[in-house]
Amino acid sequence: MSTQMMICMAIFAVTLVSYMLNKIPMWLTAMFSMAALYITGCIDANGALAGFSNTNTILMATMFIVAAGFRRTSMVDSMCSGLMKMTHGSFRMAYLGYLLLAALLTNFIASPMVVYAIVSPLLAALCDKTDNSRSKYMFPIMVVCVSCCGILPLPTAIQQAGQFSGFMETYGFSGTVMRPIDFLIGAWPILPVVILWALFLGPKSCPAEPVLPIEAKEKAKQGGGAKLSPFVDKIGIGIFFVTIIALIFSAQLKMATWFIALVGSLLMVLFGVVDQKTALRDIPWDMLMLFVGALALGSALTNTGAGDMIGNALAGAVGGTHNNYVLGALFFIIPFLLTQFMLNRAVSAVFVPICLLTCSALGANPIGLILLVNAGSLTAFLTPMATPAVPMCMADGGYDLKTLMKSGIVITLILPVIYICYTMTVLPAF
Repeated sequence: MSTQMMICMAIFAVTLVSYMLNKIPMWLTAMFSMAALYITGCIDANGALAGFSNTNTILMATMFIVAAGFRRTSMVDSMCSGLMKMTHGSFRMAYLGYLLLAALLTNFIASPMVVYAIVSPLLAALCDKTDNSRSKYMFPIMVVCVSCCGILPLPTAIQQAGQFSGFMETYGFSGTVMRPIDFLIGAWPILPVVILWALFLGPKSCPAEPVLPIEAKEKAKQGGGAKLSPFVDKIGIGIFFVTIIALIFSAQLKMATWFIALVGSLLMVLFGVVDQKTALRDIPWDMLMLFVGALALGSALTNTGAGDMIGNALAGAVGGTHNNYVLGALFFIIPFLLTQFMLNRAVSAVFVPICLLTCSALGANPIGLILLVNAGSLTAFLTPMATPAVPMCMADGGYDLKTLMKSGIVITLILPVIYICYTMTVLPAF
């Protein structure tokens, strides 16, 4: 183990403890962590500052403005009122409708953060309208956005299937192809389980009141600005839905999602849906700083080889086994744990090659194991480090890191059992 790797892991441990204790603001911890990683040489200046130009950071910031504009339109209250009428005043049935919408959209849009940005203002308005605590429901719907991503054979799964087929061809599995339907075959039980958890168990594990202030709610109590004129109201609704449709079909339009969200946010300001003086205040800068610092920490773990060391050491511990469930546990649990602290794409980039090399050495079918690596890498909701949907949810629900872990413990125990036992049964390696 090199000196830099030891320093990086020490900084990582101190950062995590500071997050847990929450004695100083988490964004300040993240910035101190980034500074420490830079001054000790674990990352260079480009690595330290890369989070500020990261496409997910831009996407998150601009989607906050788009969502803020949509919240100000009459459509939000109209949709909430209409849904309550359809469900005969049942909050639970209306909440179920938003859970199903989130589960569907996350299979059209490959970014759980974008999906969460779409459904969160609707759910927040529903909670406020019915006097239900946002803190009990924002975390569960975020888990649905993350956990249900890419299971149905729709655009997200099609995109991932092509990516993994390319990996397999590169690593010598030219006769094996990943099909979009394989994601449904190997993971369909997750859809009903996660939705039922979010409907019945998730809210019970979340706090009744926010642990941290919810800035958007405080602004709404203060009036949230002048009421929109009918013309501007219609413009805001149109901008929001055109932005969402463009995000869904971004691949066909050959446009980057961050650019679509940026244009949508600029139009919201240009037409006065979001006041130009307060537009920047609609962005929770503390959560953005937290995400930027988390990206720097994840980059340091990758650059110093700490992630590879942990993964390879654990892979070597069960090397040579032909037990489907042992292999399944290895290639789900390790990415699942690491992706809580590293960017999910980085974890996937590390473990998909390890998985394919292991399958090649053992003569195993890689389909099921790659699905587990993918699921483990994507299913991250206990820390703000893996996916920007988490810091967005923290801002909307008023959560700190300790609350996130407490709220997610049950589903965190459920998901590995289902994935490992079911996926390795229907898509075994041997």
